[in-house]
Formats: sequence, C-alpha cells, structure tokens
Amino acid sequence: MERCEMRNVENCPVTATLGVIGGKWKMLIIYMISNDINRFGKLSMMLKDISKQMLTTQLRELEQDGLIERVIYPEIPPRVEYFLTPKGKALAPVMAALKDWGNEFLL
Repeated sequence: MERCEMRNVENCPVTATLGVIGGKWKMLIIYMISNDINRFGKLSMMLKDISKQMLTTQLRELEQDGLIERVIYPEIPPRVEYFLTPKGKALAPVMAALKDWGNEFLL
C-alpha cells in the first residue's frame, strides 16, 4: 500500500478522498442510493436523524463532486431521483469493505 507523506497530508489521496466522502452522512447516502433508495422522501425517512436541510446540502455536494446525478422527471408534481454516477459506483468495493469490517468487528 502506498503511504502518504506524513509531513504533507494536504496532498495525500486519503485526505482528498475524505474531503469528498467524509462526514457523518455521505457514505450512508451513497449506500442508500446504491440500494435503490433514491428519492428525497425515502432517504429522509431512512436517515431519521438528518435534517431536510442537511440532506439537501449533502446531496448537492455529492452531485457537485460527481458521485451522484439528479434526474428530474417532467411530471406534475415533478419527481426527482438520485443515481450513482460511474465515479460513485466505483465506491462499491469501499462500501463492501466497510460492511465486512463492521460485521466482523462491531456486530
């Protein structure tokens, strides 16, 4: 495994990755969307402790970082769904490893 230069963690790929997917909610949101929970209301119900404002912010950041895409269907009322982009789907092995680690050491 390649190591980060500890004197310059700002240029470390781990630091950069955590800047995109770090925090309390982003990986959970990505996990939910990867399991076809891709509408705002359903995400909000599943993630009970997140405020609607925080969910909106996190979804926008994930979209800006190219991990999810937002699709608006031209219906009345408009239906909005979120999907993983190829960049977001590339996190599947990371999520699987986190799930395996949690099953082994926490549950």
